[in-house]
Amino acid sequence: MQTNKNIESIIGDPKKAINRLTYPTILSMLLMFANNLIDSMWVSGLGAEPLAALGFMSPLYLVIIGFGSGVGAGANSLISRLIGAKRYDESNNAAIHSIIIALIVSIIISIIGMFFLDDLLVLFGAGSVLDYAMDYGMIIFLSSIIILFPAIVSSLFRAEGDIRRATVPLVVNAILNIIFDPIFIYIFNWGVKGAAIATVLSTLVNLLMMLYWYLVKRDTFIKLSLEYFHSKMEIYKEILFVSIPASLEELIYSIVAICFNYLIMITAGTMEVAVFTVVWRFVSIAFLPCISIGISTITVAGIAYGARNYENFKTTINYSTFLSFTITLIICIIFFVFAYPISETFNFISGDAEMISRTAEVLRIMVFYNIVIPFGGTAVYVYQAIGSGFKSLAITILRELILSVFLAYLFGIVLKMGIFGVYLGAIVGMAIGCFIGFTCIKIYQGKFKKECESLNQPV
Repeated sequence: MQTNKNIESIIGDPKKAINRLTYPTILSMLLMFANNLIDSMWVSGLGAEPLAALGFMSPLYLVIIGFGSGVGAGANSLISRLIGAKRYDESNNAAIHSIIIALIVSIIISIIGMFFLDDLLVLFGAGSVLDYAMDYGMIIFLSSIIILFPAIVSSLFRAEGDIRRATVPLVVNAILNIIFDPIFIYIFNWGVKGAAIATVLSTLVNLLMMLYWYLVKRDTFIKLSLEYFHSKMEIYKEILFVSIPASLEELIYSIVAICFNYLIMITAGTMEVAVFTVVWRFVSIAFLPCISIGISTITVAGIAYGARNYENFKTTINYSTFLSFTITLIICIIFFVFAYPISETFNFISGDAEMISRTAEVLRIMVFYNIVIPFGGTAVYVYQAIGSGFKSLAITILRELILSVFLAYLFGIVLKMGIFGVYLGAIVGMAIGCFIGFTCIKIYQGKFKKECESLNQPV
């Protein structure tokens, strides 16, 4: 089995490989983010209750996406390492194993939706709009295989360096969702159900495009053919050891936002929670480049690790951190300088001058929360790349829950510094956690160098 130009480009210069993989991935992340907003935009025309129902379903929808991304991260990590080690037939086998895992996960999610969706929605507080939420949610949960699979198949393209095929279907998905939403919601008069159907159908087209390349055209490096399939429990374990922690990390981010909302509520009240809700969206937007570069890092670092190429491994760590920090710094400077006009734009409906001013103040504070994330992000994704998913999860828990949330509570509540203490504690905790994580991965880099030297590999 011969390599192709995509594989050769990743094996070659890690900097060029990260650049080539990252920027289309940023576009992909923005499109995934936009899809959720598109549904909200069209559903808002139905009234406050349907829109609120969509809001209650959003966390559950993101959980499904998170599981897909988690399994995709596990598949990307293992396949990249196998490609780096030139075990190409085994990389095909691993790809099929990841598809089987995704199929099992999607069946479990569908069963949970069938029997427990109404209870989950009531638990989340959607009782007053339960019918609307169930109309949307049941379609999404029963179609979880369609919602979840594109993330896995896309990860296979990324593992082999074919970023074009990983990105183009997402562009088509977003365009179709914009077209389908008004048709199914208003022309067919299906309301909230129409929004869910539009999401599923546009995602199905995305999935079918990718499967066409793998199963019909068959011009991909990774082959999804049963002739390469040999069931191995070890492969399932390797994928799950990254997939499970990566999926849990998505859940942790939601828990952190809930904790911050609680601390803000008891220290400053409802309006400050509304302000933080707007600011947290910008925190999430500023985090997208880190995620995109991190996804690229899994591929490039994984191949370098599998090949026992220390120089490429080191370059990947250093360059991904530098690139992530540079882009994040630029975004943070823009947010800091233009905080007021940005806040005014996102609060134009209420036109509340006090809220606009306060949003700008908090945004200028929280840019310091974002600015250190690239160091912790690099550690998380490199650990995923080498198959140490639970170390990645441990760093995330340390950074997000133990340090950020705890110090926010300590400064804001225990030390009675109020709302400023909550924000300060979150920033200090994030900074400490990120630098601990980065230190850990640099220590591991040194161990990997010694390992390569013992194998007589050039370093």
